[in-house]
Amino acid sequence: MNQPELEKYLWGAATYLRGHIDAGDYKQFIFPLLFFKRICDVYDEEFAEALAESDGDKQYALFPEQHRFDVPTGAHWNDVREKSTNVGLAIQEAMSAIEKANPDTLSGIFGDASWTNKDRLSDETLVNLLEHFSAHTLSIANVPDDQLGNAYEYLIKQFADDSGHTAAEFYTNRTVVRLMTLIMDPQPGESVYDPTCGSGGLLLNCALQLKDAGQEYRTLKLYGQEINLITSAIARMNMFMHGIEEFQIVRGDTLSEPKLLENDRLKTFNVILANPPYSIKAWDRTGFENDPWGRNLWGTPPQGCADYAFQQHIQKSLDPKNGRSISLWPHGILFRDAEATMRRQMIESDVVECVIGLGPNLFYNSPMEACLLITNTNKPKKRRGKILIVNAVKEVRQDKNIGFLEEHHIQKIYEAYRKFEDQDGFARVVTIDDVAEHNASLNIALYLTNVDSSGEVITLDEAVQNWSDSNKALKSSMEELFTTLS
Repeated sequence: MNQPELEKYLWGAATYLRGHIDAGDYKQFIFPLLFFKRICDVYDEEFAEALAESDGDKQYALFPEQHRFDVPTGAHWNDVREKSTNVGLAIQEAMSAIEKANPDTLSGIFGDASWTNKDRLSDETLVNLLEHFSAHTLSIANVPDDQLGNAYEYLIKQFADDSGHTAAEFYTNRTVVRLMTLIMDPQPGESVYDPTCGSGGLLLNCALQLKDAGQEYRTLKLYGQEINLITSAIARMNMFMHGIEEFQIVRGDTLSEPKLLENDRLKTFNVILANPPYSIKAWDRTGFENDPWGRNLWGTPPQGCADYAFQQHIQKSLDPKNGRSISLWPHGILFRDAEATMRRQMIESDVVECVIGLGPNLFYNSPMEACLLITNTNKPKKRRGKILIVNAVKEVRQDKNIGFLEEHHIQKIYEAYRKFEDQDGFARVVTIDDVAEHNASLNIALYLTNVDSSGEVITLDEAVQNWSDSNKALKSSMEELFTTLS
């Protein structure tokens, strides 16, 4: 199959679920089945290769060393496919057996979907799903990791489009992901972390960027935490589907229970990329006020908005010698009064390197404008005491109700960050003192404007007169038209 055929084949599985479950729940069933099929087909491929290598020695071909993942007897895709009754139970038991056989890598990876609820998924529906997936062999020879990984990302996007608002919890605009990764420029051997990793797109893109550049991507250390069970499972499957096996993605609430620890402290990382949930209200503010991990560097955010709790978690998790972060936020984080004291302390600590204002509709199913906040624990000498403000609100292409960054938009923004110098109407380098004079507000409009000042400037009286003259000309033209018609 070529790429379009593969994507059509995978998305076709969703048609069997329409009318049975909500579109937002498709991912709970389609992704685990796809991964189950991939594991079994690759296992068969590895068995055949080992058999040929050993001149038909079946015992040799069954050794665990010959396989990336172990598929126990009775838990193979073909075993489940033979069932015509209680199909959901057979799927559930097979997936559970595979998880138990691979505890270090696959524990909990298939999620907790209710396979045995026949009111939602009948035996007939599940048989149709299994037969649909059985139409093609998903071995590495037939579908290489890159191809299947791209198709997996396509599915994530399709589920996002189909499920509306529920997409936001596991999907970040992929053009923004590319820009964020380009700016962070992760290097081989570095550690990369996403504290709210969703389906793993930001982490994955770091590895793929190195791979596309011909650099050693397998030494990149990828870490993530995600609160939602099925979404964290999707992230892990996403990594495996792309052929990446050196990663650690854990499940849990990052604010109340950070799980990536080292020597009883928060583990620190070279690069952090994040698109945290926006302004959540249901969070443990009291616990954060007395945070045992010392994350309240600049103070405790208000109960109704945890944005600066995430931002302080990010800052505390950066390597003090070589830590850089980029996080995607709504513009409010730059100027809201309720967070002014924390923002002032963040700015005075000289960790803010750059603020980039992006255009509207880049958040999924939301018209709000987004911004990128970039911090650095060890800014280059020429950037110390300074912050680059970039106004890229117009650098966006609108497509129906969603915005995208085209490649020329991405390159223009990236070059502005890299050069770190004034560009008329687009970028401006300000000092920390400049920001302090504006009550620690990073509101981009205070420093840059989108108004085109290259044209002729006229007074208010002149503008009123022009309007009056135009009105008279229109009236005269209409009277002339009506006279001609009559």
